Amino acid sequence: MTKTRSFSIFLLKDGVDATNALKDDHALEEGVASENLPEGAVLYVLDNVPRPPWWRAYFGVQKDLNQVSKGALVFLQASGRWFALSFGHVFHNLKDSSYEYDFGLRVTLNCVDPAKLRSTDILEPSGAKRQRTQLPTAGDLTFFDVDADSTILKSLTGKVKDEHQDLFKSATGSSNIRISSAIEPAGLVGLCEQLLNLYDDDTYKTAFPDIQNIAPVRDPSVIAQLNGQLLTAFQARDEALALSVPDIVDFGDGLWGTFTGANRGDVYDDIFMHRYYEYLDAAGADLNAFGIDDLKRHQLVLTNEDGSVVRDRHSIFKSLIYDTTMNGGADNYHFCEGNWYLVDSGYVNRLRTYLDPLCKDTTLPDFNHDDEGAYNIAASAAAAGRVCLDKTNISIVGQKQVEPCDIYEVVDDQAVLHCVKISTLSAQLSHLFNQGTNSVNLMRSEQQALENMKALVGAGRPDPERDALVAPLANNKFRVVFGIVTHKDKADLSNNLPLFSRISLMRCMKELRRMGVDAEYCFIPDTSPATAGKTRKRKKKAAEPEAGEE
Repeated sequence: MTKTRSFSIFLLKDGVDATNALKDDHALEEGVASENLPEGAVLYVLDNVPRPPWWRAYFGVQKDLNQVSKGALVFLQASGRWFALSFGHVFHNLKDSSYEYDFGLRVTLNCVDPAKLRSTDILEPSGAKRQRTQLPTAGDLTFFDVDADSTILKSLTGKVKDEHQDLFKSATGSSNIRISSAIEPAGLVGLCEQLLNLYDDDTYKTAFPDIQNIAPVRDPSVIAQLNGQLLTAFQARDEALALSVPDIVDFGDGLWGTFTGANRGDVYDDIFMHRYYEYLDAAGADLNAFGIDDLKRHQLVLTNEDGSVVRDRHSIFKSLIYDTTMNGGADNYHFCEGNWYLVDSGYVNRLRTYLDPLCKDTTLPDFNHDDEGAYNIAASAAAAGRVCLDKTNISIVGQKQVEPCDIYEVVDDQAVLHCVKISTLSAQLSHLFNQGTNSVNLMRSEQQALENMKALVGAGRPDPERDALVAPLANNKFRVVFGIVTHKDKADLSNNLPLFSRISLMRCMKELRRMGVDAEYCFIPDTSPATAGKTRKRKKKAAEPEAGEE
């Protein structure tokens, strides 16, 4: 039987080849003799010095133990384009801007059988949430819960169609394509030529309709304008700009990170935007002197706890998340993983048409407090019959805590659940919308959770008042109100929310209405002094730190 080998293949952008694809500080060795390289190919080798594993010193093991990573990058040309073949963990030596980010995914979409998919990785931009779903047997895309309107498909694995079986049997596509093939070195150029043909094809649009409602931006002039807006937001420390590890992370190993580019920084036990600003401030960096190239040069480095072992590294540019608009707000763009996406304008209009009528005037007082907890207590005390349920729990025994809402009251024989959140940041709003949806879901599906809610609402109150507060719960008459504390003008309605927060809100609203629950959202005026950015205290080391914006 012919032996197959694994290949990881990147397509370099026009004008990029072996001379300018690698990062300036790469540690790869060139000029290693090789007998079977395709004609014109260039080889770079990673030949690290062996070093002992951390646990050798930890346990005082009295034996010489060393481990070492080896790898290679092979650059070859096919049909006028350059490709990079990566062996071992060396692809991060490529500049993030050197390769076509959608090459592997698009090739895979064009060659796999739509009914024989095995795995997907998706990104939900509203909370920078990444999710991997795998099936024990092959199935179509409907089994993976991929919402083309609210998620970005980052990776896809499946068996290829019969007409491509001579190339490889299955493929995994993201920025690169990963395949197993029995091809010999002399056939690699021909393989890359066929992959390029698949990349240029658009038949995937028939097999996977609407898969790219969130479409990549390719026009260099538009990208330059968008990068300018991103840079302005960075220099202004815009709170809408977030930083997150641009990959699925194995949290079982813990998450620690540091930054490089300005100087050697501290090792942090959590990763978010303020950490990077903190790093730059300590280095005395002038943000106004920064350019996009600096954001590409600076890196977020994932390490072990003491920073001695590098697990992975990503440019700051690739780690940023941002929403913006152009053409007077007509075009909506999302930035993640170093790439800009244009969201279908028709879909954005449908969002506005659905959400704007659901924006109501708030019945809660203005916000002028130090934090949400103080506000929830004060707003509850401002009117008779309101109950503060902030930080309470209705979950059944053995389940994680589920807070029903922040403020409860009865209006027109309905149990009104006020869910309150300060800020219009995507990650914060994603939590807010899920809170209201999940709590109602739990009370509808678990009688004990409903009984817990009744006990919280009626605790310490005389019978007539308690009965009036509990009655709508017993009759399953709910209304959920999402209250968003902001300095923004309520008249702008859903445009006050980041694009993917609007998508998340519409999804939650539809889910609540399917349950027969009235739902609306409102903007609570923030009358506290506006600040350029909130100072965050560094957390003490946690057992399970989370990535992303706090």
